[in-house]
Amino acid sequence: MQDKESMAENPNHGALSGLTVLDLSRLLPGPFCSMILADHGARVIMIEDRRFESESGFPELPMRNKEHMCLNLKSEQGKAVFFKMVKTADVVLEGFRPGVVKKLGVDYESIKKINPGIIYCAITGYGQTGPLKDRPGHDVNYLGESGLLSLIGEADSPPSIPGFQVADLAGGGMNAVIGILLALHARNRNGQGQYIDISMTDGCASLLTLALDFRQMSGQPITRSDSILSHRFAFYNTYETKDHKYLSLGCLEFRFWKKLCECLNKDEWIGLQFDENRKDDLINDMRTLFRSKNLDEWEKTFEGKDICWGIVKSLDEALSHPLLIERDMIVDHDREGGVKKKTLGIPVKLSQTPGSIRRSPASFGKDTESILGELGYSQTDIRAFIQQGIV
Repeated sequence: MQDKESMAENPNHGALSGLTVLDLSRLLPGPFCSMILADHGARVIMIEDRRFESESGFPELPMRNKEHMCLNLKSEQGKAVFFKMVKTADVVLEGFRPGVVKKLGVDYESIKKINPGIIYCAITGYGQTGPLKDRPGHDVNYLGESGLLSLIGEADSPPSIPGFQVADLAGGGMNAVIGILLALHARNRNGQGQYIDISMTDGCASLLTLALDFRQMSGQPITRSDSILSHRFAFYNTYETKDHKYLSLGCLEFRFWKKLCECLNKDEWIGLQFDENRKDDLINDMRTLFRSKNLDEWEKTFEGKDICWGIVKSLDEALSHPLLIERDMIVDHDREGGVKKKTLGIPVKLSQTPGSIRRSPASFGKDTESILGELGYSQTDIRAFIQQGIV
């Protein structure tokens, strides 16, 4: 495998240079986790199963900055190749249902016999324990079981499924990154690896922090579109403009609410911020007011004012947002074949060891032969592996 010390000497490789991650996962949560690690310098090798090469639905963007190797873990020779890689790896990541890796023989207990310092992270929908651990699921199911979905959508309407994957990305992928970094830090102190059990439902439940706080303070249930930070009051709401676009207000603190009212020449509204008896009338009055001008007119009205407001941008509008472009969150990147596509940048900005996009998403198993060669297998061995369906 690659010389870790030579990588670590160059800070441009990122904060995680010298770290090797073997990623057995697919779909979204695991690859998103390993993308973040790869963006910050880790060497990530995706261990892919050739049987799924033709399946649709594999996300492309999270495959950047990685090497891709096809390996049949159901074969003894394939497993032997994997165990050889495990000896010098730091992290193994998997996203199978509980028990699958045990059947394959690549579970934590088996792996740590080969490498006691391994960090082994498993991402599942409901966790390795509990009454739902064996139930299949997707993002919407984990949102529902955690309580999050009940808070998304309009009041007196069915819960709305978000247009992005909260459970997969925030509940699973990000928490897996946190868990891996915590385990690596602990290993630096005590030299021991460990097992990480990431449940996407657990991760979603953790996002209820403020909702639970409001529930306990008020003694009242928290319902859809009817809490202090979700449409209950005029100061924290969304409004349609004359040209059928939308803006958001987040004037929670009184000083921002006061400045908004003064900017709108509505001093009579200042004392009504939390008035329960007038809240619905005030929201309706503000809806009428904001529908009286186009969005660009409101942008000029609020320009330079110290007011918490923003434009509700579409995906396409966000891709050309000057803020995101200047912050390198929307960047052009070469894909295979020389095609340029927009991709999302790296949100964690480190001054000394910044992350980087070094390699475009690769095709299934693109690096299989080079990795096998690095492991010491000859061309004759590699041809035999291909013929036998091991890679």
